[in-house]
Amino acid sequence: MDTTASNGSSPATLQLHSIIPENPITTMELSFPSFVCLKRHCFGNSGPGEFPLAYCPSIVLHVLTTCDLGPRDLAKLEATCSFFRKPANFSPDFNLSISEVAAFDVCQKRAIFKRMGEEERQEMKRRCGGSWKLVLRFLLAGELGCRREKSQALAGPGHSIAVTSKGLVYSFGLNVSGQLGQGTTQDSWQPQPIRSLSGIRIIQAAIATDRTMLISDAGEVYAFGKDCFSEAEVQTKLITTPQRVKSLTEIFVVQAAIGNYFTAVLSREGRVYTLSWGKDERLGHHTDLNCLLPHPLLGALENIPVVQIAAGYCYLLALACQPTGMSVYSVGCGLGGKLGHGSTASEKQPRLIEQFSLLNMEPVMISAGSWHAAVVGRDGRVCTWGWGRYGCLGHGTEEAEEVPKVVEGLKDVKAVHVATGDYTTFVVSDDGEVYSFGCGESANLGQGDDDENTLIPKLVSSLKETKERVVHVSLTNAVNWTSHTFAMTKSGTLYAFGAGDRGQLGVELGDNLTERAEPAKVVGIDLS
Repeated sequence: MDTTASNGSSPATLQLHSIIPENPITTMELSFPSFVCLKRHCFGNSGPGEFPLAYCPSIVLHVLTTCDLGPRDLAKLEATCSFFRKPANFSPDFNLSISEVAAFDVCQKRAIFKRMGEEERQEMKRRCGGSWKLVLRFLLAGELGCRREKSQALAGPGHSIAVTSKGLVYSFGLNVSGQLGQGTTQDSWQPQPIRSLSGIRIIQAAIATDRTMLISDAGEVYAFGKDCFSEAEVQTKLITTPQRVKSLTEIFVVQAAIGNYFTAVLSREGRVYTLSWGKDERLGHHTDLNCLLPHPLLGALENIPVVQIAAGYCYLLALACQPTGMSVYSVGCGLGGKLGHGSTASEKQPRLIEQFSLLNMEPVMISAGSWHAAVVGRDGRVCTWGWGRYGCLGHGTEEAEEVPKVVEGLKDVKAVHVATGDYTTFVVSDDGEVYSFGCGESANLGQGDDDENTLIPKLVSSLKETKERVVHVSLTNAVNWTSHTFAMTKSGTLYAFGAGDRGQLGVELGDNLTERAEPAKVVGIDLS
């Protein structure tokens, strides 16, 4: 609807656009007296053409909380109109502006926020910068980074895990250590629900060689497979059904990430804890290899909330949320430049990756492959760094990069998701197309029977041919394993390709076949 105010003899006109699909361009003009000024007012007396928002604050609040407005939208409203800045006289705090109340109401819809007491909520608000809009940004950023409370499928080393939006968990593939959680050590190519989790809603999972970790909506951590937090541990027992991790019972966990030498968890307040470590890089604390107790990640991130963590073979990335914006910190082994600081030096405490500021990029998602890393920016650009073997960085060479570098081959693509594995990278665009680059072994790049390495991003045409919009990709992130890949669509369909010798694709292969070059639908799981 367009309005035009009169100035002199020209009458004001109001164009009403028809909403009837059969006549999309129909308009008509209504004449108004020249003295009528068509405006929208927040305050003041109501007159012809005026809509006083102050008369209906409850309706305004309802609109703000039901129209998927983000924290940036709410902040812009406050910046442009005093009505949205003034005290709204709504609970829980009558002095809050209507934008702040709206942000608080949206926060209350998030699962991890619902379970928090008043003191815990106020502490989160303090850590985030003193605003409910900043708390909302913190919660939404965490959901974006690790698909919390959304369906997900994880391609692990020889075995796979799928979590539905209802919190059900399916497992399939290699099971020699009980990592499928089915109470046995028998492999299975058919996805089976983990029935011992009945009544427990799982919202997130982490997967590694011979072990699996699950996170419930109550912040509880369940683990099965090898009873350890590090691959370097030699003597371990096997757990074939999900068991609560006792050492984490005092922490409300929302995400877990498993590296080769350590395990990391993220609390709902945005604190990072690590368990076990090896070699000389010990994540800011001095524990031995077999330590089973969680230790907070010290240093720069002690008072900065973290929304996502990602673990590589011997290093950890953390996506931090501050009032000034999002930033990435790294810690651990720096060989190959995978910490992103311009050198190969290791870091025993988290250090800010400064290159994103120089690139004028705000990171919104991180991914840590075994030896290289990637980030998606708010503007849709993708950066990669670390070891460049097989072209996994997408820069057209196999050279290592010691600081994040924009992937020029994706300059015409707006990325929304990135996934990294063992020298392999996948990127999902905002229109649901998928690009891959790096090691082509076992057909895990989705480029058909072509096992050649790809040095620059290449469209996965086999997924485009499905005519479905891909929203998430997961690939094997472990060394010394043939890789497989999952691509999940907006409709909840799961496609699998790559190595399938242990049933990890969830698709039955023909006789003497060990891999699948073309994506195949995984049946028996409802991920919608």
